[in-house]
This record gives sequence, structure tokens and C-alpha cells, in this order.
Amino acid sequence: MTSRMPQAGELDPIETASRDEISALQLERLKWSVRHTYDNVEPYRKKCEAKGVHPDDLKCLADLGKFPFMTKSDLRDHYPFGLFAVPRTKLARLHASSGTTGKSVVVGYTKNDLDNWANVVARSIRAAGGRAGDMVHVAYGYGMFTGGLGAHYGVERAGCCAVPMSGGQTEKQVQQIMDFKPEIIMVTPSYSLVIAEEFERLGIKPEEISLKVGIFGAEPWGEGMRSEIERKLGIDAIDIYGLTEVMGPGVACECIETKDGPVIWEDHFYPEIIDPETGEVLPDGEEGELVFTSLTKEAFPVIRYRTRDLTRLLAPTSRSFRRIGKITGRSDDMLIIRGVNVFPTQIEEQILRDPRLSGNYQVVVTRDGHLDNLEVRCELQREMSGKLAPAEIQAIGKELQHRIKTIIGVSTKITVMEFDAIPRTQVGKAKRVLDERPKQN
Repeated sequence: MTSRMPQAGELDPIETASRDEISALQLERLKWSVRHTYDNVEPYRKKCEAKGVHPDDLKCLADLGKFPFMTKSDLRDHYPFGLFAVPRTKLARLHASSGTTGKSVVVGYTKNDLDNWANVVARSIRAAGGRAGDMVHVAYGYGMFTGGLGAHYGVERAGCCAVPMSGGQTEKQVQQIMDFKPEIIMVTPSYSLVIAEEFERLGIKPEEISLKVGIFGAEPWGEGMRSEIERKLGIDAIDIYGLTEVMGPGVACECIETKDGPVIWEDHFYPEIIDPETGEVLPDGEEGELVFTSLTKEAFPVIRYRTRDLTRLLAPTSRSFRRIGKITGRSDDMLIIRGVNVFPTQIEEQILRDPRLSGNYQVVVTRDGHLDNLEVRCELQREMSGKLAPAEIQAIGKELQHRIKTIIGVSTKITVMEFDAIPRTQVGKAKRVLDERPKQN
């Protein structure tokens, strides 16, 4: 792995500004964004009127807490363009979510929005250790998903060379990495392990791979997964954060010199942490649901958008902006198993504590009568597969079962499988949870 520290003069001045300077800029932009949304987005204006608040009530940053939230339901209720703040003639691009749980979430961008987006992704790439002239292999999906094109334009804005590979075709991914010798890869963490497995299958060692940095996003991943990726690819693994509704990738990104949680680009996105149940704003350091207000978006502004991501706001370290802790899960991804709250990332962490197990796993939820049951399917590492006696595999399962019960507090059935038994994702996010419980009428 490398240490690609930022050079003098490479940071935007606001990245090293005082907290007072940042707060002053945020308040100025926040007043504009709330007014812009109130004046041009009728459904949000009606929400404000119902709550008895007006843009003139925003005198300080704390006053934002008086304003109503936006949720994914709002976006779907006003599908496709009901929450846009500019006429369609001013749009430069549309993106949309996959819509796997209902109607797609459709978002739009003006030319200025796209310019700001490219800038924050370029800033993220620099924070991750990217430098002008680097080649960046982009394996996020292109198309309506924000990942591929969002990364692509940021790569070019950073003065780097984009390789627009997209997802899938794993053998070709590896061939092009070996032939083109890029320094950076941008991809989901789950698919990066699929690529790493192809390197292993071909007998290519980490030190023979040109990659120095991986910028990983689009799904939650923990420190165990980071260690697994870094070991298998010989890189620095950096966490980038974003979501379609707020912008796309580039809302926040870790810095390579600290790797201590994504730095929020607070000059464009104002964060809050709230209690998911009451909506009360929580102080920095307390865990809750992450809420974002866009400060510069023209086409599709969001005011107090509830992300459902669970994390906490952390004090600045390598930059003057605050950070978010690792996303522990999503409030709508949480499983309740016999009264115990369980997040897939908690299980992933326990699996990866055992070096004999790989980062590929599935959590299967079934129901027996009125009781829910949890099965964890995991795999042996390639080098262990086919070499352990049944009793040894059984012992690995019992150890994992004990750790999950002790740390998370839930009983599980553990199935330890041979390498490559669990289906791999070729594009997009890995499907970690199979909920096979009967649907409620």
C-alpha cells in the first residue's frame, strides 16, 4: 500500500477554513436553498405552511430544525418531476434509483449542479490520494444509476484519465487493469472482492497489481471488509459516501492520511443527526439517522432529507469539515429477530474476525410458526477451501455462532460453505439479506 498524502496547494481553501468561516458560508447558502425550495417546490411549501414555518424564520443554523423533513415517500408521491425547482427546459441531466421497492426516485441536475457535482467528486478523489495524471478504473454501473457517470466526471475534473469499464465482465476487468495499469479503482466493496478473487484465480499477487487506491461506496462496509480488500488487492481502501437523492457519490469521502470516516463536504451539504423515532436533532457524537440539506443544488434541492442511514457526526481531523462514522446500517434495513435489532454489517464484522472466512456471506431470515429464524451462510477463503476436515469446518461455524450470540445477542444457524458457493454480484450492490418470511397482508 502507499501513502499518497495531499501536496501543498492541492486543497480548496474552504477545506482548511475556520469553523466560523464555514458556518457563515453555510448559513448564507442555507437561506438561499430554503427560500429557493419554498418558492419553487409547491409540495414542500405546503409542508412548511402546515407546520407554520417560513424561510424568514431561518436566522441561524439551528433554526433549520424548525422546518419539515423530506422523505423518500415524498419523492415517490410526486414522481417523476413534482419536486423539481426548475422547469424541464433548464435540466441538463436526469438520474434515477433502481426502483426495486416501488417507483424509482428521479432526480435532475442543471448545468451548474453537474459542475458542482464534478467538483466534489474531484475533491473526493484528491482526498483519497488521487493525483492529476492518475488513471482511474471506474467499475461502478453507468446509466441511470449515479455511480458511474458521477465518478466519471469527477475523475476528469480531477485531471485524471477515466477508464469507463462499468460493472460485470470480471475477466475483462482484470485484463484491463493488468494491461492499462491504473493507479485507482472506483467500485462497490462487494464487487471489488469478486475482482480480487479473479486475480487470485489467475495467480496474480497483490504486489503485481498496479492499483494503489480503491474508492468504495454505494453499500455499507466495515473495517473487517476494509482489511480484507486491502490485503487481497494491496491498496488503500477509502470510503466514499453519497446517495441519489442528495447528489450521488461525492457527498463525503475519507482522507487517505487518516481513513477515519468520510469527510462531509459541508460547503455543499449540511448534515444533521436525528433520533429516528422522534425526529429530535441530536448533538455531534451521538448515533442516529443522518439528514442532509443541499446548499447549492438548483434543479432538485432537498431540505432535511432523511437518508435512513445510521451513523454519527464526528469532529474534524484532516480537514476543517466534520466527518461521519462508518454507516452501521439503515433504519429500513434493520432486521428484528425475536426482539433483537440486527444489521447485516454487524454480522459481516464477526465473520471477518476469522481469517479463514471470506467477505462473501448471506443472511437468510425464515419463520417457523410465529418465530423468526436467522441463518448465516458464509464461505471459506480460497486457500482453505477443500483442505479442512468436516470437524474443522463445524468448529469454525460454532465459533462464529458463539461470537454472534455474545456480541449481537441473537441465535443463529451457521452454514460454512466452500469457496465460491455463494452467488457473486457482477453489477451494483451485493444482495446480503434473503428475507423468506411470508408476506403480511
